[in-house]
Amino acid sequence: MRHFEQQLEALKGKLLEMSALVENSVYRSIQAVVERNQDLANLVLENEERINDLEIEIDEDAIRLIALQQPVAADLRLITAAVKINNDLERMGDLAVSIAERALNLIQTPNAETAIDIPHIASLVQSMVRKALDSFVNRDADLARSVLVSDDEVDSLRTAHYQELISFMETNPTYIPQAFQLLSIVRNLERIADHATNIAEDVLFLVKGIDVRHRNEERRLGNSIKAAKID
Repeated sequence: MRHFEQQLEALKGKLLEMSALVENSVYRSIQAVVERNQDLANLVLENEERINDLEIEIDEDAIRLIALQQPVAADLRLITAAVKINNDLERMGDLAVSIAERALNLIQTPNAETAIDIPHIASLVQSMVRKALDSFVNRDADLARSVLVSDDEVDSLRTAHYQELISFMETNPTYIPQAFQLLSIVRNLERIADHATNIAEDVLFLVKGIDVRHRNEERRLGNSIKAAKID
């Protein structure tokens, strides 16, 4: 195996390690909220340093490969996609930390019985994250497209939960601090879904060589089928 190919495999290995860490952090942060589990929240905080270190290492490796090896075509697309996915993964890790911190705050307060379904929206977001990462590992364009479609459902749930929580605060002012924590959690979940969508778009660029970033606007205007069926 050529030295360049070895370096490229090492880059992919680090990106896969970071993917696994981030996916675990997202899962643990959500479980910390649902179960009011301090240990899970603390694990998310402990993993943040390794995720941040990997982000720097991956960026440095990618820049070194481009500068010294001058890759072209598919190899260049892979490295470019790796840099963009790396950034999205690090942001998802930060958002998981934010959710874990909200969980720690909620643990210290009485439980507010709201009508919002955190496990449901969290399940959708986790599925998007998993599919986005699997689509990258397997270079699966169809799986990446399915992530783009799912983003609309998460956005709709975010809006519904916001409205429910605002109404809840108006009628239950005693629980306003808890409701604000839940608002933050819902917002962070929606942002994680956005980053999963970004990764899916990068996979389509990697596999098909197409840029679909601004087609999100078409989906949000009710043209989701057209935007999802990209050949």
